Amino acid sequence: MLSSAWLLVTLLSSSCCVAAPSPKPVTAGQSITLQRRAPSARSVEDWETWAQNERAFLTNRYGGSIPKKRSDGSNLLTNQNADSSFYGSLAIGTPPVSFDVILDTGSADLWVADASCSIGCSRIAVFDATSSSTFKNLSQPFDVTYGSGEAVGSLAQDVVQMAGFSVPNQVFGAVDEVSNGLLTSPVSGLLGLGWQAIASSGSTPFWETLASSGTWTDPLMSFQLTRFINATNVQANEPGGTFTMGFVNASLYTGSIDYQSLATTPSFWLLSLSSMTVQGKSITFSTGSSSYAAIDTGTTLVGGPSSAIQSIYAQIPGSQPGTGSWAGYYSYPCSTEVNVAISFGGPSWSVSPADFQLTQISSSDCIGAFFELSSGSGAPSWVVGDTFLKNVYSVFRYNPPAVGFAELSETALAMNGVSGNPPSATIGSVAATATAGTSGGSPNSANRWTIHAGAIIVALASLVNGVLL
Repeated sequence: MLSSAWLLVTLLSSSCCVAAPSPKPVTAGQSITLQRRAPSARSVEDWETWAQNERAFLTNRYGGSIPKKRSDGSNLLTNQNADSSFYGSLAIGTPPVSFDVILDTGSADLWVADASCSIGCSRIAVFDATSSSTFKNLSQPFDVTYGSGEAVGSLAQDVVQMAGFSVPNQVFGAVDEVSNGLLTSPVSGLLGLGWQAIASSGSTPFWETLASSGTWTDPLMSFQLTRFINATNVQANEPGGTFTMGFVNASLYTGSIDYQSLATTPSFWLLSLSSMTVQGKSITFSTGSSSYAAIDTGTTLVGGPSSAIQSIYAQIPGSQPGTGSWAGYYSYPCSTEVNVAISFGGPSWSVSPADFQLTQISSSDCIGAFFELSSGSGAPSWVVGDTFLKNVYSVFRYNPPAVGFAELSETALAMNGVSGNPPSATIGSVAATATAGTSGGSPNSANRWTIHAGAIIVALASLVNGVLL
């Protein structure tokens, strides 16, 4: 069983070699496997620093033409650093060049490191505008701020392809400055899968162009994420599951998908948290807008209001609030198997005790994956990341706007902890194309939880050279 200390190390590790992407043929509808990065040993002090930055990051973040045919496609994910983040691949330009990017439902911009990047972009694949015959410089500044740093560059436009789909005029950020550690090889950027309302660029996100144009067979996308946090001999990059566009993969879930309508006008993927139990006992928390939770694949843990988090740990004998760098987190006896279940108005979904245990900090004490989050005005009180999402098949539906969850199938569960070769960045044939609308394009000042392949990754980024997004 993988020790929590190793997990922590994984999250904090940053050294990794970058290889030039090698094109491989992929047809529409095919899946792209995600990779996970392996961690290096870190001290308890490193974990403390990471935890402190993780909270700071989340606090800051949440403070076309008609296509010829409808279709669907898949992208195999990579599990990086024992569940720290999950990334897939896409291609940009003419001829297309592939890049690995974090897939983040908590933000809405696409950006990649540019060939001119001089800060924070060492040893990663970069985008060379001079090599693309369809590149267009929009001559507008681009700046995305995270809790642990920022990515700065300019807005550009080019052909973007992913899983058999293409948008010929996709706006994205060509970044030339990145805060130290924000990018870790082989990841070159981030693909935001949130709504246009929270896009820093003000432009229509890649996924939204495809969904709104009728390009997809069904107007939705879905995730199945693997678990390696409690596995042994985990590598930095492991098979991470599957991301689909335009359909749900029936082999990865069982039963029906329970859809819950978004709590507000589409921005973040917000649901109202209706109930929670810990060790079988109900937790009391504020209702109304104070119960809004952002369902965020780019965040590693689960953050919530101080009073609710205190109530959660009050049900765990021997738990104690963290101090110093661990402020906002709680420790509890590692020997205790913590059972948490969450509902958003439908069925109650269980969180595996393995996912609840973030890391071990002493011979007997562990740190929990639920922590106190101080969100800003207009930002959601809860951020529900991969600690929860690894336990369900999740679906993000464009119309009508909703998030759905289903029980994972035996096929999906059998992938947990099974090491293998992570998927390679690929370039496939295009089966369907949609053109982005002309609306937007101006900077959006809306609050957002920018990047995070886990806020954890971004937080780590500030700690160690090159962390997950």
